[in-house]
Amino acid sequence: MAKQRPWRNFPGLHLRSENTFQEGRKMGKSDTSVLVERRSQDGQVWDSVKKTAFVLGTGLLTFAAFRNTVTWHLQRFWGASGDFWQAQWGKLHSYYGGNELALYCLGAMAIPSLSFWMYNAVLMMIDLTGKPSIFTRYRIQPGKNDPVEPGKLMHAVKVVFFNQVFLSCPMVLLMYPFMQWRGNPCGTELPTFHWVLLELSVFALVEEILFYYSHRLFHHPSIYKHVHKQHHEWTAPVGVVSLYAHPLEHILSNMLPSMVGPMLMGSHVATIMLWFCLALITTTISHCGYHLPFLPSPEFHDFHHLKFNQCYGVLGVLDRLHGTDLVFKQTKAYDRHILLLNFTPLTQSIPEPTKKSE
Repeated sequence: MAKQRPWRNFPGLHLRSENTFQEGRKMGKSDTSVLVERRSQDGQVWDSVKKTAFVLGTGLLTFAAFRNTVTWHLQRFWGASGDFWQAQWGKLHSYYGGNELALYCLGAMAIPSLSFWMYNAVLMMIDLTGKPSIFTRYRIQPGKNDPVEPGKLMHAVKVVFFNQVFLSCPMVLLMYPFMQWRGNPCGTELPTFHWVLLELSVFALVEEILFYYSHRLFHHPSIYKHVHKQHHEWTAPVGVVSLYAHPLEHILSNMLPSMVGPMLMGSHVATIMLWFCLALITTTISHCGYHLPFLPSPEFHDFHHLKFNQCYGVLGVLDRLHGTDLVFKQTKAYDRHILLLNFTPLTQSIPEPTKKSE
């Protein structure tokens, strides 16, 4: 009668265990010693599983605790400052006598435009003078716009000013009746912290979709030379060039992707102001030509200006989906597409390969 072995009742272990016994017999070991070794190995595997589960579980708990802590602190900050901002909004609302159109124009046009020009004024001084070197050392394309040609920059400034005054402002004004129909854009109560975060997430997603596909459309050969080529006159862009575009492109690719999100969500003017300021500052950073410490990386869009047929989007999500970042991923620019957390320029720490090494 064949000796019964304990794993017979466990079909999943049968084949593996039979192989173990056959190997043991080849080495001159008895079934008992092989069984002891097998149990020892199973015990080690089980210990490894428990350790892995412990590490993963601890990591997940730590992550959850960290997330909840950050959320709690943000909520506390928002709550602590919420009364302050609510009081200031109430004063501003009273100062304008409840004139909601004036409040809307202030929040949706004046303050975002002011933030755009204040930031770009600093960048233009650096671009025109090539100083101070503490900033210019972070230039993405060394030797380009060092310094920038004044006449070319002034022409770009005039086009941007025209686009803002005669296109952006009328579009934002036309947006106001729609926002009134959607809700109360200038209500006396400010939105909650969580709602603002949700809205900003929706805005970013909508902008990514609309900007990517409209941008690719303007790169179609039959359209590019008539419209989008103007924007690509700057192969090494500077900040103010972010809004340097043909009127049709400015309407469809610059303005609408940023406006549709707030229109869908029926947002408060305070959220619209925050979003427009973020959008204008972000696009300025993407075009500024400097990879500065502690600011979002502009390498992605700078590469688009350099190569034309790569990196069409804002976040890069749709570029990854459609494969329009494959060439970018093979370059040193992709390696430099990170948040710089020190003061060493990435062109030094991750330099371009020399021709000899290529």
